[in-house]
Amino acid sequence: MTDPIHHIHKRKRIHQKHETYPHPNKVKRLLDFSIYAVGILLPFMVSLQAFKIWNEKNAESIALPTFVALTLGNILWVVYGLVHKEKPIVVTHTLFTLVNVAIVLGTILYG
Repeated sequence: MTDPIHHIHKRKRIHQKHETYPHPNKVKRLLDFSIYAVGILLPFMVSLQAFKIWNEKNAESIALPTFVALTLGNILWVVYGLVHKEKPIVVTHTLFTLVNVAIVLGTILYG
């Protein structure tokens, strides 16, 4: 997951004008942009579980409390990302929230 301390330091750097975005260094710039790909690919991988639940109409092996907790945690991350204006956090955890809600609903219906 994402380290919240990183964002505190990022805000300090922005106010102190230490680094620009996108970063002039190719490696850091690649890392800056690759986080968006990770933010889309990881929720997609979890969505395969949701697809399996809804396709097979079977959620017997899914732990409902786990996915409820993950959903609530992801909602908190979305709020955090909105407050701190961190697009990668907002995008990633919005997608995770949608997928986890689909898993929770599928587990309630088919579990």
